Amino acid sequence: MRVLAVTVRVASDAGSTAPPRGTTRMPGTRTLARPLDRAALRERIAAIPSVHLAHLPTPLEHCPRLAARLGGPDLWVKRDDLTGLAFGGNKTRQLEYLFADIVASGADVVVAGAYTQSNWCRQITAATRKLDLDAALVLVHGEKGPERQGNLLLDELMGADVTVVDIDDIQRLPPLLREKAAELAAAGRRPYLVSPFELGVLARSSVGYVAAAVELDEQLERAGVHADHIYVAGANMTPAGLLLGMRALGRDTRVVGISPVRWDEPREVDIARIANATAELLGIETRLVADDVTSYEDYVGPRYGVVTPESREAMRLAASTEGLILDPVYTSKALAGLIDHVRRGQVGAGETVVFMHTGGTPAVFSYAPELLARSAPL
Repeated sequence: MRVLAVTVRVASDAGSTAPPRGTTRMPGTRTLARPLDRAALRERIAAIPSVHLAHLPTPLEHCPRLAARLGGPDLWVKRDDLTGLAFGGNKTRQLEYLFADIVASGADVVVAGAYTQSNWCRQITAATRKLDLDAALVLVHGEKGPERQGNLLLDELMGADVTVVDIDDIQRLPPLLREKAAELAAAGRRPYLVSPFELGVLARSSVGYVAAAVELDEQLERAGVHADHIYVAGANMTPAGLLLGMRALGRDTRVVGISPVRWDEPREVDIARIANATAELLGIETRLVADDVTSYEDYVGPRYGVVTPESREAMRLAASTEGLILDPVYTSKALAGLIDHVRRGQVGAGETVVFMHTGGTPAVFSYAPELLARSAPL
């Protein structure tokens, strides 16, 4: 593993889905298409090439003890932490569609990046091993740096080529990924660059959560449950796919994204754009605008990857009532948001909520000191 100190100054990156700062954004157009039934939407999804990586369907579990501690609402958890690939998580659904394109390209090495405790990169590395490819990761130092624990430990156990860079903003990462891909190409390799902000990558990956919406919709029907709200940790692909899927099916369920990170562009704008690109890829008529998207940045804390008192409380509450282990970066922040919304009366005691458990549990072990810090009893 290499650790580099890198200074990157880029005004805007061509790989980003966001327009340059100062650009006037067009308002977009909402299309209220005739709803599709599940079979029709599944047919559209099946037309997108995919590879098999995930253990599906994931369970939908009733959590009455946690709901009682919150004073309502009726609470169900969609266990996407159980997708099965190297500790599982939401990224596995997304990678089934992205890796079909990677395999078709004839690449022999995948270049990707995020933070050192990245679930995305851990699951990408696992997918490369399943598909007889190599992984080259360029990881931002972040809160945990090169400490061999959690996701980074798993990356190395799986044999990823890891470079850790110290830059102040993950939005500055794409030039370093391109540099790594060029280095590999010069050495005779056939790299596939997974650009973290490229719209084609995001849209193809979001198909996985359109499929998850169909899966969840069927499970809810079998349980005789109507979901008023779906709470999910995510800043782009996961909430985009879920919201698009629910609207394409004609469901009025409110999809609430709790972002674990603050980016320059409002999440509502980015999520709507990704959803619309995904709809175009699927050949469906549904289109969204930013006003259709509900996303909160209130629970990030000081910055990405920092445990907050609220996220620590959420982790302990889920663990002590349901034996449900959340992660310190994503799902704990999402549950903290839900807890706060229940306490504020934004979610009523008579309503039904589905909480999407998107995984990330390997990071628990790298955050032991923060998670064991003294806090008020539950």
